[in-house]
Amino acid sequence: MLVLLTLIQISPIKINPWSMIARCLGRAINKDVLDKLQAVEDEQKNIKSEMAKQKAEADKREADGWRADILRFNMELVKHTKHTREDYIEILDIIDKYETYCDAHKDYENNRAVHAVANIERCYDDRLKNNDFA
Repeated sequence: MLVLLTLIQISPIKINPWSMIARCLGRAINKDVLDKLQAVEDEQKNIKSEMAKQKAEADKREADGWRADILRFNMELVKHTKHTREDYIEILDIIDKYETYCDAHKDYENNRAVHAVANIERCYDDRLKNNDFA
């Protein structure tokens, strides 16, 4: 039997009885370790899923903060508060980040800042044209 299994293993037909026997023995001997490894892999998947969920929530909070900054800046413009060129550059950078987030997350509610963004951009264009920053 031993010689037959060895001959089958060596033959060009890829039936490897020794490998199959070794694999079965290895699984039987390492069952506890394999079960623990599977449990660790399952826990790792749960942790990755939770981290992805928390990152999505953090990204949403950051976008909410950007929107609040945009709305605040627009309210200051409505109240005729003058801003420097650097203030405009900063808020335009925030607008870019906010719009990039909105484009990537179609389910995010953006309708609250659309007019504020348009007003900020219009005011910036007017300040550039007249060169009358604060």
